[in-house]
Amino acid sequence: MTERPPQRKPNRQLAALIAEAGFSNAGLARRVDQLGLEHGLDLRYDKTSVTRWLRGQQPRGTTPALIAEVFTRRLGRRLTAQDLGLDACAPVYAGLEYAATPEEAVDIVSGLWRKDAGSHAELRKIAFTPAGLVVPSRDWLIGRADDRVARGDPPLIGVGAGVGVGVGAGAGGGAGAGAGSGVRVPAQGRPSTVPRQRQTDRGPGQRVSSGDIAALRSVGELFRTLDDAYGGGHARQALVRYLEHETEPMLRGTYGEATGRRLFAAAADLTRLAGWTSYDIAAHGLAQRYFVQALRLAQAAADRPYGSYVLATMSRQAVHLGHGREAVQLARVAQQGVGSTAPAVVQALLHSVEARGHGVLGEVRACTASLVRAERAMESARPGDELPHWARFFDEAQLADEFGHCHRDLQQYRAAAQHAERSLQLRAPGYARSRLFCRVVLATARLGLGELDQACALGAESAQQAAEMRSARALEYVRDFEKRLEPYRDAAAVRNYRDRVAALS
Repeated sequence: MTERPPQRKPNRQLAALIAEAGFSNAGLARRVDQLGLEHGLDLRYDKTSVTRWLRGQQPRGTTPALIAEVFTRRLGRRLTAQDLGLDACAPVYAGLEYAATPEEAVDIVSGLWRKDAGSHAELRKIAFTPAGLVVPSRDWLIGRADDRVARGDPPLIGVGAGVGVGVGAGAGGGAGAGAGSGVRVPAQGRPSTVPRQRQTDRGPGQRVSSGDIAALRSVGELFRTLDDAYGGGHARQALVRYLEHETEPMLRGTYGEATGRRLFAAAADLTRLAGWTSYDIAAHGLAQRYFVQALRLAQAAADRPYGSYVLATMSRQAVHLGHGREAVQLARVAQQGVGSTAPAVVQALLHSVEARGHGVLGEVRACTASLVRAERAMESARPGDELPHWARFFDEAQLADEFGHCHRDLQQYRAAAQHAERSLQLRAPGYARSRLFCRVVLATARLGLGELDQACALGAESAQQAAEMRSARALEYVRDFEKRLEPYRDAAAVRNYRDRVAALS
């Protein structure tokens, strides 16, 4: 006799969630198809497909993750495929998950670091999704610092302490007898005073020191300087490889509570920077995932202000992509998350980021109100105020830059020109890319005021600088200016501009 195929069991979990969400079968299918389009997937599900799922058929590929995300958006809580009675699969939203524990956060972010090895063209295919901002920002806002981040027991004082006895020896690749003791035992049995060469490659399980964390901070400053001066594409891959080969082993090492918090804070900073450089090369989906994971690492670090800075960074990306409403919401979540206890400069930063979102939306009154709050907060700052290292860039030059961008977006060109000029006067030369952006804002303002010759001269200078950088955003600024030149394409100043730009290639 031939065996009969096993009978499928009705999926009662999925049925209950469909009822809770108020979906019809056709409505659920349509939402899955729409979500698939956000990821470049051409799906053709219908009400019959949902009926099959309810009868116990398992959808294939990334579809279970898509279905789970549809319910996550609808119900406002994170749901997995298993919660829906579906088989686990590789999530299409890999990297957008907001981890439940520090250990899970390390697993997710280290997976991103390892996978981030493709060409710029391939990395740009990873989809950015505005809806993917909702759950992480909400979970950060209502969440609290993890109760415990420490890993392992500190090594005993004495023989082998600090040189990797046990886990350290294993990580070093299989040492023989006496490994980790720090001495060499000759044949005669007398210990030599010549120290054994220490393992230079860090392995998981090794103890993390204050020097390790100081190194992470120094590396962050180095890559930040390179990014400001030459663009995100200049050393982005080197940063990601550093995260993979140095930072991940530290996160999987041994450390106490205080060291662990500092380690997670440094890892959050480097991960945000990896996202920032990805954003600068227009790999927006990848950048979004790095930002979400930096936000989760900041929670593990118990660093609420830094989490607000990550949200501000996410808001800036949303502004750049034209998602003004999401940008405003992210900025407001950041403000709510730190409250009035944040330093005045941090408050000014967060209000200015909100203003940028209102500017993109053309909301004059709301934009102006946010700019006023930013200005007042900046005026209340005192020279002796203690600032986190990441907020020190936000000075009078940066505030003037934010004003210039907002007035440009609101087509208030005279004010935009005044603030852009002030920013360029105050901004240090090392912030070359920021100066380029501001110069394009000034060129756009001059164009809006009918000063075509000055606009083209500024635009040509910006185009030359963009050609010397590895920054997709810099090129996008220049292209935006060139689109604004189209109505004047037959003017002599514009023809001269195009000749100068053509000579750069």
